[in-house]
Amino acid sequence: MSLALSAAQRDALERWLTHLGALGGRAANTITAYRRDVAGFLDFLARHHGEPLGLGPLADLGQADLRAWMAHERGRGVSARSLARQLSAVKTFLRWLSDREGTEATAVLSARGPKYRRKLPRPLAEDAARAVLDTVGEDAREDWIAARDTAVVTLLYGCGLRISEALGLTAASHPLPEVLRIRGKGGKERVVPVLPAARAAVARYAALCPFDLAAGGPLFRGARGGPLSPRLIARAMEHTRARLGLPATATPHALRHSFATHLLAAGGDLRAIQALLGHASLSTTQAYTAVDAARLMEVYEAAHPRA
Repeated sequence: MSLALSAAQRDALERWLTHLGALGGRAANTITAYRRDVAGFLDFLARHHGEPLGLGPLADLGQADLRAWMAHERGRGVSARSLARQLSAVKTFLRWLSDREGTEATAVLSARGPKYRRKLPRPLAEDAARAVLDTVGEDAREDWIAARDTAVVTLLYGCGLRISEALGLTAASHPLPEVLRIRGKGGKERVVPVLPAARAAVARYAALCPFDLAAGGPLFRGARGGPLSPRLIARAMEHTRARLGLPATATPHALRHSFATHLLAAGGDLRAIQALLGHASLSTTQAYTAVDAARLMEVYEAAHPRA
């Protein structure tokens, strides 16, 4: 079913997305999600009102329109968390549009999204994280692949990198310096210290890799020499957690969570951890304080069981 957007709406949507990509520094995946979310909202309005709306009527939207749209989305199974994300995209678009058109969008911008319980990160215990690094290469069919998988997970846990950031490193990064400049979500750059263990793991992989890293290209290679797929690292983690008896939450991204949680438990500063992770908002990093508090309560309750 085609979306019922007017020509003016389509043009405004594309101009807004171009603005976000060129000046807002949003990542390509974010742009794609924003296009889907806002186009879906505009399509709902057209069907709700019986015809596609121009840009003028968008300035007259009220709380009732937002509530009808949110009820529709919840009715088709959209979670509260996803709906909150969609509402944020819609508000951002309407704010931009009101600035361009000189209209007032206070009624819409003041709309509150659905409440939802933010999921806490699920880090590994410190001994489990170390066991993953020691074990992840044991199912590899070749020594260089074992060294590769170990190097990748060491970067995830030792530097707090996202899997896309680790696999985005180029051959020019080898040998790893003491400090890496990582371009993360939204094109934002951050500086990440590299532990000796991570440099050593990457150096061992590079020494065993059968492909010419000096020729350029990605640092981490697949079996045929192309870029390493994140799915292969996820599969290596699946084998490792089965071997170690770890829960399904022991994923590559859990190693990044573990990096942050263990730093915080060791007395790390929350602002410094935010900078290391590349979080745009401190509230995102603060989730790790809840994890740390939950762990403390577990220890307390184990030491002082209720009668």
